[in-house]
Amino acid sequence: MFQRISRLLKKGVIKREGEIYPDEIFIDSENLPEFDVDHFEGRLEQPVGKKVFAFIAIFFALVGVLFAGKIWMLQIREGRAYEEMSANNHLKHTIIFADRGIIYDRNKKELAWNIVDAAGGNFSLRRYAPQSGLAHILGYVSYPSKDKYGFYYDENFTGKDGVESYYNETLAGENGLKITETDVMGNVQSESVLRPPRDGNNIYLSVDSRISEKLYDFIKSTAAEYDFAGGAGIILDVKTGEVLSLVSFPEFSSGVITDGEDKDAIRELLANSDKPFLNRAIGGLYTPGSIVKPFIAVGALEEGIIDPKKQILSTGQIEVPNPYNPEQKSVFKDWKAHGWVDMRQAIAVSSNVYFFSIGGGYENQKGLGITKIAEYLEKFGLGNDTGIDLNGEQDGLVPTPEWKKNTFNDDLWRLGDTYNTSIGQYGFQVTALQMARTVASLANGGTLVTPTVLLRVSDKKGKELGFNPDNLKVAREGMRLSVTDGIASSLAIPGLSVAAKTGTAELGVTKERVNSWVTGFFPYENPRFSFAVVMEKGPRSNTIGATYVMRQLLDWMNVNTLEYAR
Repeated sequence: MFQRISRLLKKGVIKREGEIYPDEIFIDSENLPEFDVDHFEGRLEQPVGKKVFAFIAIFFALVGVLFAGKIWMLQIREGRAYEEMSANNHLKHTIIFADRGIIYDRNKKELAWNIVDAAGGNFSLRRYAPQSGLAHILGYVSYPSKDKYGFYYDENFTGKDGVESYYNETLAGENGLKITETDVMGNVQSESVLRPPRDGNNIYLSVDSRISEKLYDFIKSTAAEYDFAGGAGIILDVKTGEVLSLVSFPEFSSGVITDGEDKDAIRELLANSDKPFLNRAIGGLYTPGSIVKPFIAVGALEEGIIDPKKQILSTGQIEVPNPYNPEQKSVFKDWKAHGWVDMRQAIAVSSNVYFFSIGGGYENQKGLGITKIAEYLEKFGLGNDTGIDLNGEQDGLVPTPEWKKNTFNDDLWRLGDTYNTSIGQYGFQVTALQMARTVASLANGGTLVTPTVLLRVSDKKGKELGFNPDNLKVAREGMRLSVTDGIASSLAIPGLSVAAKTGTAELGVTKERVNSWVTGFFPYENPRFSFAVVMEKGPRSNTIGATYVMRQLLDWMNVNTLEYAR
């Protein structure tokens, strides 16, 4: 091409105007053999041919035809089938219920467990050991609930009492979730687990279910035979605070309340005037009576107001002149004339006169006074909750002048009020658990433990009370003397050394009814367990009560559970 242009220029066919620049010349690839023609060097661009456009148009037309055909098939040919499938099949989220944790006693016996619902329910059913004496520790649960359309408005098992309630989060676990496709007949077409369930954790209780059953049965039979309204019993490890047994009579059925099917039985429980849902061991408040005397004794020794060997004469009563009218005297009676008794003997025979004297003062004997009495009793844990891992515990009350003023319209505190408080009467209110804990602190050398129904939850030690060990020893010796030579002699069991203190608390104005108490610990030489039993509202004339219950239990333990009796 370049040569041709040159010839035309020479012949004058093409006239050149101005200078010709190199970039104006079309270079022929043949003149530059170094061009790589395979990479289009030295070539001019060419327009796209019509065949390419035709091919692309045909391709897209075919794709459109395929799509149109598929749409026709889905919408027209098979549309009715897919419409029916859409109407009849549906997807829903379904709960996968977690199993609740199992509850065991200290010997790994199952006390609460789960079974598959034979009726084909969505969750397992809760079952409880059929024996007595466990209801107030175990409690009960409510099942997940659904409305009339089958939708669950409550997806959880909920603990309602006992450890089922207190440890609900531990036992409950976490429900899972799955997606399910069903047809119009309710048949499952497919399902897929979105989140697997996590079962609840098992827990082990410190209680021995064998002892709990026997203690309950002894309380029940004694109440029925000797006309008591109810009763409660506690056995407590004096070093760890573990509850070996905690029973309350009467009780409910954990299984009946949980299932909720026996409506007649539930109505009967709810209407029972003896309050079977009240856990008397931790929520029943009782006048303690003479079982507080060992702790009054410790307070007197700590304050140094009496030597434990000093004797005080009990003639059966003391008389206190009225300061405003000496002709009138207030008489405070002992339950009998005991003669001359020292502190150990006064505990053993439960002399009221002795404790009137060291509590409120009499003649030449100085008394603690109500302020110090309240201080020491509260230090021993009375009038305050114990911190046990159960709901429904009550505080109780140690009477004080301030309490009387607030309760009885600014009424003044009198010496007689101090006397009555010294022997566990007047406005005094305690629980059976408080008394078992207080006795435990006496038995273990002055440590106030925190009761627990769980087995070996920690090695945490209790609160050191700081009492003189010799003073605590005097009180322990007095309680042992009560068994060997005093009013708790029915607990003198061959092969088992027991220390104990009994009490009878008068109730009401007529005092026709009483609470019968026994507290104590065993073995005496190396204390392991404290106990407290209260029999509620029995006849005053009755000589059978709490001590009789404890004697039967200790006899049984001395044969069947020697691991605790030694």
